[in-house]
Amino acid sequence: MINKIFDSLPAAVADVRDGSTVMIGGFGTAGMPAELIDALIEQGARELTIINNNAGNGDTGLAALLKAKRVRKIICSFPRQSDSWVFDELYRTGQIELELVPQGNLAERIRAAGAGIGGFFTPTGFGTLLAEGKETRMIDGRGYVFETPLHADFALIKALQGDRWGNLVYRKTARNFGPIMASAAKVAIAQVSQVVSLGEIDPEVIVTPGIFVQRVVEAPQAVHANELGQAA
Repeated sequence: MINKIFDSLPAAVADVRDGSTVMIGGFGTAGMPAELIDALIEQGARELTIINNNAGNGDTGLAALLKAKRVRKIICSFPRQSDSWVFDELYRTGQIELELVPQGNLAERIRAAGAGIGGFFTPTGFGTLLAEGKETRMIDGRGYVFETPLHADFALIKALQGDRWGNLVYRKTARNFGPIMASAAKVAIAQVSQVVSLGEIDPEVIVTPGIFVQRVVEAPQAVHANELGQAA
């Protein structure tokens, strides 16, 4: 019987190794798997390469992982904002490496990994510092840059509901990077607000099929009123 349900958050991240590449879902705090991140901090893996849209907010979630100095490098599109002081301090003091990727390129590089595509040409970044060291070519009179896929050892994502096969549905914009990250990682770990019985999710509304998910763990403490469509 296929059963991808894990009993606890610590068990779900227990085998994340030092030096792993880890994708973390979320657009800011929307869809960020905060409880899985907290479990990863407690687990102790170090020298991580993190792939995320931004570089943490405030002092919690991804920012807490950075603050614990567990991250060697971050690949993201939006590292600086008003509450990204943890990353800012680490970067200014040379304690973290940054690979800056335009947001559309970031999403497509992740998607390319999941789709088995060897790379793609994009006009975004052509003629800028972001194109240095990369293959470029002219196509129909326009400059393009060759971008490579982004693969990961693990993906930590957040969904609204999941079943024992790993099928997932999300809450509105909390979906963001979750589906493509699940497909691009060797091991996709989904933190869900609710585990439901097999067949309870309408197949027509499944966003991430279970074939892309290896582990599901319920984090009921992460249920928020707006996720359930109630008044905040």
